[in-house]
Amino acid sequence: MLNRLEPQSPDALLALIKLHAADDRPDKIDLGVGVYRTGDGATPVFGAIKAAEQRLVDTQDSKSYLGPEGDMGFVNALMPYIFGSDATMGGRIAGMQTPGGTGAVRLAVALAQKAGMTRLHMGTPSWPNHAQILSDIDMSWTPFDHANPDGTANLDAVLAAIRGAGQGEGVLLHGCCHNPTGIDYSADDWDAIGDAVAQTGVFPIIDVAYQGLGAGLDEDAAGFRSLLAKVPEAFIAYSCDKNFGMYRDRVGAFYIMTNTGADGAETLDKAFTNANALARASWSMPPDHGAAAVRLILRDSDMTAQWSDELDQMRTRMRQVRARLAEAGVTGSVDLTPLGTQNGLFSVLPVSTEQVAQLRGDHGIYMAGSGRINIAGLTMDNIDKFIAAIADVTG
Repeated sequence: MLNRLEPQSPDALLALIKLHAADDRPDKIDLGVGVYRTGDGATPVFGAIKAAEQRLVDTQDSKSYLGPEGDMGFVNALMPYIFGSDATMGGRIAGMQTPGGTGAVRLAVALAQKAGMTRLHMGTPSWPNHAQILSDIDMSWTPFDHANPDGTANLDAVLAAIRGAGQGEGVLLHGCCHNPTGIDYSADDWDAIGDAVAQTGVFPIIDVAYQGLGAGLDEDAAGFRSLLAKVPEAFIAYSCDKNFGMYRDRVGAFYIMTNTGADGAETLDKAFTNANALARASWSMPPDHGAAAVRLILRDSDMTAQWSDELDQMRTRMRQVRARLAEAGVTGSVDLTPLGTQNGLFSVLPVSTEQVAQLRGDHGIYMAGSGRINIAGLTMDNIDKFIAAIADVTG
């Protein structure tokens, strides 16, 4: 039976990890793997996480099942950070824990499909796993251009996609710190997008994977909050893997927002029970440990302050790297200036696959074939080497 399977292409990023590991050059640079790194190249465990984990060791008295909705204390503790002071929006929002942001995105698309969504519009380039999830669930999708050549968001394209969508269709939006481009919508952009979604009835699915890594926790949420204030329904997929450094613990949440009408509470309950059923069939119960640690942090003012300070340090370091790249300006044939106004871990350089291979072969610089780079892979010690290598390869 297994002979009937068709071989699948290996994940390009995993292959890049192996190539980097096999390279014995001491000054090699890894810009491929999408994790935060300190100025020393480490991906440490947050001090706040360590403190929360120690408290779990000392106080957790059971590893019994939590149920398909997971740790609801964690889900509820996150809500003010995502939705603001009126975290439930008058009882319009309900959530559940998921295995990372990936689980949340998959659950959002599966539930939308079950509710009758026939097509999803998605800006490209996007996180590669978005397309894989849509394909696996058999959700039809149509791309629109997310980015302009000058390093800004293509608002005209997203508005055209929304206004041209048919009944029962949706749009997938990155909440902040766009992966892979780092190009976010401005406040005015979000206002226009929210108006278009409200006018057309297109269903929004918002993927929030990097809150706090752009301009700040509230600042990064301001845009999608403005959209949510204008629309009757939405799904939000959330990840704690990056802003809590919980990559391998897979900590995520999925939220449903329904309308304010007389049947709003009934609709929310129906949607939540269907999400529960889908989760039960997909992973039964989400992993507890990481979510429990996040819950403890957000319920303890001292640990919350420690986490917030560590997140500020991450963001400050990435902003410093971006400022240095922007300062370099035009390097070879590549203008690095737009990287200074982009956000989060990633940006995409206008380089060819051949130039990417040359950067790897001649300079020991490892990056995705698309030109996507992980900003956190650059430090004040290696950034000049990187800039010079770009000039050499593209000049």
